[in-house]
Amino acid sequence: MPELPETETIARDLDAAIARSTIVEVRVTRSDVLREVNAADLRRRVRGTSIERVWRRAKLVVIDLSSRDRIVVQPRFTGAMLIDGGGLPDAERRYSTVELVLNGGRSVHYRDIRRLGTVSLMDETRFSRYAGALGLEPLDDDFTLDRLSAILGASRQPLKRVLMDQRRLVGVGNIYANEVLWHSCLDPSRPAARLTAEECARLHTAIGGVLRAAVAARGTSFRDYRDASGERGSFAAQLEAYGREGQACRRCGRALVGTHAIDGRSTVFCYRCQR
Repeated sequence: MPELPETETIARDLDAAIARSTIVEVRVTRSDVLREVNAADLRRRVRGTSIERVWRRAKLVVIDLSSRDRIVVQPRFTGAMLIDGGGLPDAERRYSTVELVLNGGRSVHYRDIRRLGTVSLMDETRFSRYAGALGLEPLDDDFTLDRLSAILGASRQPLKRVLMDQRRLVGVGNIYANEVLWHSCLDPSRPAARLTAEECARLHTAIGGVLRAAVAARGTSFRDYRDASGERGSFAAQLEAYGREGQACRRCGRALVGTHAIDGRSTVFCYRCQR
């Protein structure tokens, strides 16, 4: 967490709120979240630039600057990008690691309670190389059934592990892998290469459907995830598998099974429905 729906929500919110703003100051209070830049160089290269666009790549929030540099934020488990117009609660401000002070009196904080996420500064060449090593975007038009079939056909690893491999397909983490596999009626432990054409088609439909529904609900909040305004996402109410171990499958009524054997993460599935 956050996965694709959460980072997409954050990026859209930030783009609507702060694009065309100027960064007048940079304050770093926890430099251990910085990557590829130190605090002094971050301040020197970013101060005085304007924000051209905020967007998402994989599970990253990307801030394009007028200098052609990019601030690249990977929130991981407890990170959030929060807009502060002066009323950010002290409980959130306490965990601010990097603050971008904008013209007009507002700030954007990278808040990270456990400081497992990162804030990087990359020039165009470095970002192109970095992003080029990532897999396909599942909500882009070029994520076709043929391309998904090629990804699956090249691996004998468990299906869930392939879905979460960011070198193949980006943005799908543990929550949405569980949900996609429940919706497509597929066993998470199935070798990816053994899916039939019909099963691949079901999976392709489920990936797009689940992710778009989660984006529309502004993500899934259990404990730490917040959007750029500090609000919770509502997709947790729509979860069919993740977090429901031992509860009845809403499709067949059988108790959902939980295991950590597939990839070391919590996997919840229906033993009867998912084959």
